[in-house]
Amino acid sequence: MLGGLARARRGLRALLLVGTTLIGAQALADPPPPGWTTQNLELVGFTGLKDRPGAFKLVVNHSGGKWYLYAGHSFDQGWSIIDVTDPKNPRYVKFVAYKTPEKGVLTAQATLHDNLLITAIDKDSKTDPAVILWDISDPENWKRVGQWKGAEGGSHRNTYPGGKYAYFSTFAEGYQGKGHEIVIVDVSNPGDVKQVGVFAQPGQKKGETLPKEFPPGFHGPANISPDGKMMSAGFTPDIVNVDISDIAHPKLIGRLTMVPPFMYAGNQSVHTVLVNWDKKMIYASSEASKWGCDESPMNWAALVDNKDPTHPRLMSLFPTPRPPKDAPYKDFCDKGGRFGPHNTVMEQHNPAVHRQTDRMYVTWFNAGLRAFDVSDPYLPTEVGWFMPPERADAKKQAGPHAAPTNWMEDVTQDSRGYIYADDDKWGIWILRDPNAN
Repeated sequence: MLGGLARARRGLRALLLVGTTLIGAQALADPPPPGWTTQNLELVGFTGLKDRPGAFKLVVNHSGGKWYLYAGHSFDQGWSIIDVTDPKNPRYVKFVAYKTPEKGVLTAQATLHDNLLITAIDKDSKTDPAVILWDISDPENWKRVGQWKGAEGGSHRNTYPGGKYAYFSTFAEGYQGKGHEIVIVDVSNPGDVKQVGVFAQPGQKKGETLPKEFPPGFHGPANISPDGKMMSAGFTPDIVNVDISDIAHPKLIGRLTMVPPFMYAGNQSVHTVLVNWDKKMIYASSEASKWGCDESPMNWAALVDNKDPTHPRLMSLFPTPRPPKDAPYKDFCDKGGRFGPHNTVMEQHNPAVHRQTDRMYVTWFNAGLRAFDVSDPYLPTEVGWFMPPERADAKKQAGPHAAPTNWMEDVTQDSRGYIYADDDKWGIWILRDPNAN
């Protein structure tokens, strides 16, 4: 009798201890702001980034058995490190500040492979480099190991697929500086980064004549084939395939022109290109620029047949997202702010990133995060969405992307299947798709 009572008391103490542990662990996470809505996606966790909204490009790092998310920022100069080993309880590690005497410098973009992280410094600056290179072998304590400047103008969405070369959206000497070129650099010695090649559109070199109506520009990133011989990218006004077997002399293989008839907004007109090398298929999209839908031709997201790289072929357009039935606006064009595609899950060279499947996730600015089934490339179908809540004090926020309505900026997915999406008002939302493979 006494033994049974003692065991019962020990069991109660153990239960209370577990409960305390769970409550303590739960307290580590920020509670998600109320008012979010979703269909066919599950909210797992949230981080408010220590009150630093405006997180932008997200990259995943798996190191030493732990999982990290690194975020560039639009409103603050620097980068956030978040431990997402437990996606339900993300731990904000630190903010890595970037100090510069110049105003308006953006630190929104980043790319990584293995232990090399490359962050972009985006602005026409006299003092700042275009990129900074970091050794992240200690994932919570980066070590700055190099930088590269190039011509004046900073850089934007770069890619480092591992190995010897990185591919920058920036400016090269000998060009007009009117739209980014693709600049290929040797990063094998991070302390001595060297330019080795440039690919540009006709008219971009000094002495050439730029097209007046649709001047070219490269937003980035570039996609590099597994054998390293071909590069595919969005390079306004086209989707381009480029032969890089001779890295110093890239040559055009083929192009698919998207502007016109679709919208023109400089480099972001052909904003994102993501290649599925196995299927020889390309996802491509513009980036919404102007608020509303009645001031320029339509934004777009599309699938492209790339079996013949000399003649990429448009296959289908993604459907226009519809608002929930109880929304106080008839469509997202009527909601206010930007409406159109922005980012999808890139960095496919990174083994910590989920490999492409028949499911795609695309941030759609004021329409939140949208999920699509692309198993039939001629019939992409929306199958889910997530929308963060609005902020009552949204108009008080400052920054280059501030708007009265909330919009989602970037998305990535780790190889465990967890989806990370950020907005410009709150922070980073962690989701999962229960119907995805």
